[in-house]
Amino acid sequence: MPSPAPTNGRIGVLLVNLGTPDSPQTSDVRRYLNEFLTDARVIDMPAAVRYPLFQGLVVPLRAPKSAKIYQQLWDTERGSPLLYHGLDLQKLVQEKLGKDYLVAFGMRYQKPSIESALQELRDAAVDRIIVLPLFPQYAAASTGSVQEKVMDIVSKWWVVPSISFISTFVEDPGFIGTFATLGREEMAKHDYDHVVFSYHGIPERHVLKGSHNGYCKLGNCCNSYNKNNRYCYRAQCFETSRQLGKALGLTPEQYTTSFQSRLQSRLRDPWLQPYTDEVLKEMPGKGIKNVLAFSPAFVADCLETTIEVGTEFKEMFEEAGGSHWQLVPSLNSHPQWVEAVANMIRRN
Repeated sequence: MPSPAPTNGRIGVLLVNLGTPDSPQTSDVRRYLNEFLTDARVIDMPAAVRYPLFQGLVVPLRAPKSAKIYQQLWDTERGSPLLYHGLDLQKLVQEKLGKDYLVAFGMRYQKPSIESALQELRDAAVDRIIVLPLFPQYAAASTGSVQEKVMDIVSKWWVVPSISFISTFVEDPGFIGTFATLGREEMAKHDYDHVVFSYHGIPERHVLKGSHNGYCKLGNCCNSYNKNNRYCYRAQCFETSRQLGKALGLTPEQYTTSFQSRLQSRLRDPWLQPYTDEVLKEMPGKGIKNVLAFSPAFVADCLETTIEVGTEFKEMFEEAGGSHWQLVPSLNSHPQWVEAVANMIRRN
């Protein structure tokens, strides 16, 4: 495809999500996991330990298992949901913003790469670039990794345009509003005893390493969201839950904030708690038999939402005595979310 013709006054927009294998085959999953799990911001170990441990042991063991899960997720026509939802969002945001903007899409790991997306904007001679990592809550291992990669690439350009980052959108009314709309649609279909907001987990040490002047204590400090913890991942998750709970008309007793997807390692490092898989098993014994689950750390359906929360957690809940577990779909390319993304770009 030829590069767009240079124009004057255009603003470049780079939307970025995490990444996906090229296919659900073990070889492609292994390639993806190798890149993902050797990122120093994801696995913050010395390279001399990180590469042998993960490339030599963890990835070879994990890739065949992950490939089977990706095969359940893969769309026979469109491929990886994280990819096609991202491309749909790019197209619709471009239409919403119009000719004064050029919207590109990239993945932090694998294809389409951040480098290829930035090159598209560079070839179009955009005046400046706005980067929106599609992670609502800032974490050094997600948003921070995207920012580092972007800066590393553009630092090699002779002419570097003005670049700005949207680092978090926890409180964005469009983000909250779209999830609330989707949640109310599910609530209209069934009566629920409780709501679970399940976020992707990270090691506790990641939070503590980024703590402002030692403010974060992994406890009641997250009961409010303020200038001291605005980049604390845990505090942002609790704030998202409060905002969504308010939008859905829930009291604090009617919902639970928890964390999923912890990586089991030989180091046995504690990850953010409570763990969703442990919380849900206790609920039926407390009389909570019907649960509506959200994954507000993700804006597009993927393995962690559709398979982990939607299927695996449902099975765990039912085995523990629960009656009904329902996952709220992610934002994907919902018209309200498309408008929210366009508004975030305009404001920046």
